[in-house]
Amino acid sequence: TGAPNTKKVPPVLELYLKENRLATFTRWPFVSDCFCTADRMAEAGFIHCPSENISDVAQCFICFKELEGWEPTDDPMEEHRKHSPKCAFVALQKDICDLTIQEFMKLRKERMNNLIETQVKHTIIEMEKYAKLIRGKIDNLRSICH
Repeated sequence: TGAPNTKKVPPVLELYLKENRLATFTRWPFVSDCFCTADRMAEAGFIHCPSENISDVAQCFICFKELEGWEPTDDPMEEHRKHSPKCAFVALQKDICDLTIQEFMKLRKERMNNLIETQVKHTIIEMEKYAKLIRGKIDNLRSICH
């Protein structure tokens, strides 16, 4: 009795909560006096995923669309809508915490479909690079043998 609530959100669901998305923006270059603050980015469904060379890369946790080159006047939700109009997060008309179980499961399904599609595209690109390398080696062997 009286023990603190130690229940945690399962890791697979963490990004559905705005505060967890916001926590990814520790080194976000836009702090104040602009539209694309970390809070507004998280509100629009983005997580911060900077690369070594680009500090303002943000990715939607549902559609996995990556955007960079942010300007201080950019509205995160408008940019999200413009670049990924079919994103299920953009289409939400209410806070995630207010979704019914059915609505939440549909959102999770969309996310999983997008994740699989993203991974398949990446795998295809890698396989095409590998195939090109192998074709080059085969051509090289042919030229040696003839």
